Amino acid sequence: MDRHLHIVSFDIPWPADYGGVIDVFYKVKAIAAAGVKVHLHCFAYGRARSAELDALCESVHYYKRNMNKTLLTHPLPFIVVSRQSTALFNRLMEDDYPILFEGKHSAYLLNHPDLASRKKFVRTHNIESEYYKGLAKNAGFLKKQYFKRESKKLARFKENLKFADGLFSISPNDATYFSQCAETMFVPPFHANEEVETPLKKEPYALYHGNLAVSENEEAAAYLIKEVFDKSDKRLVIYGSAPSQALSARVASHQNIEIIKDEDLLSLIRNAQVNVLPTFQATGMKLKLLFSLFNGGHIVVNEPMVKDTGLETLCHIADSAEHMKQIIDFVWDRPLKEEELARRNTLLQKQFSNKRNASKMLERIFKDS
Repeated sequence: MDRHLHIVSFDIPWPADYGGVIDVFYKVKAIAAAGVKVHLHCFAYGRARSAELDALCESVHYYKRNMNKTLLTHPLPFIVVSRQSTALFNRLMEDDYPILFEGKHSAYLLNHPDLASRKKFVRTHNIESEYYKGLAKNAGFLKKQYFKRESKKLARFKENLKFADGLFSISPNDATYFSQCAETMFVPPFHANEEVETPLKKEPYALYHGNLAVSENEEAAAYLIKEVFDKSDKRLVIYGSAPSQALSARVASHQNIEIIKDEDLLSLIRNAQVNVLPTFQATGMKLKLLFSLFNGGHIVVNEPMVKDTGLETLCHIADSAEHMKQIIDFVWDRPLKEEELARRNTLLQKQFSNKRNASKMLERIFKDS
């Protein structure tokens, strides 16, 4: 008998070019490859419809996200209430297939009484209330107020997760946090890679990558510029879109640092002598770290980047700028060894196999079916 699954996505997950949609897209791909007929529902706000998704799914439906600013005063989080849709509800009511909501963002209907008898699951992408609290720290006045309010609303909305039959958390730490709401299973992020692939010969530059419009990433880039690569003789490449004027000005005063927007990120990661990835928000699991481990050379991070991920042994960890400089100096002329990459591949394959993790999810979703 055919198995069908509704997946409600907070965004159109193609192209798979940022953390959240990377997880959604490769999850859809792995679930479809397991023989499940996926009915994908996407909230649209700037990304185009995708033939790539049509090829994977039994059906694909699109709903316009309501970005009206009056919703900012709604008691529900804006990221949730802006993704309500009568058309989505009506489609879900046409059958009795289980439903997977991607993130709290898409879970507006989770506690709807007409869906009380349905099997419903939520993929928690991180602890959003903590994430938004972190974003508030470095935001301007208006954004700071928005992030603070949204954080409080998201903390309250967590109570709705009790209406789920199960949660799939993206990190062990998140699984512990959400286990107080509903039965929770740790399922690592889905991703583009099947095995470690990186050339042994590298080029003399360090790379940081991330969407620079996100304050968390701008903070990390600014830290590297000011604290680690200032007065350094080593080249730092920062890859990311939408850098602020302040960040661009910082870079302009350093001959050894540049921002790149349009080159191929995969090539940059594979050819860098060092991928350096600090973060100051220990939430969820950073897909940029996973992508760099599968494709890059030496990986230098601070502890918040790898905390509770199981990836600590594959990275060089430095929690001060001085220590980070020392590690970068140490690995700068040190080639990767094949046995190091083999060990990395073994660990990543064990924990981060898309096929294996999709199987875990499907076993839980279709249990007793």
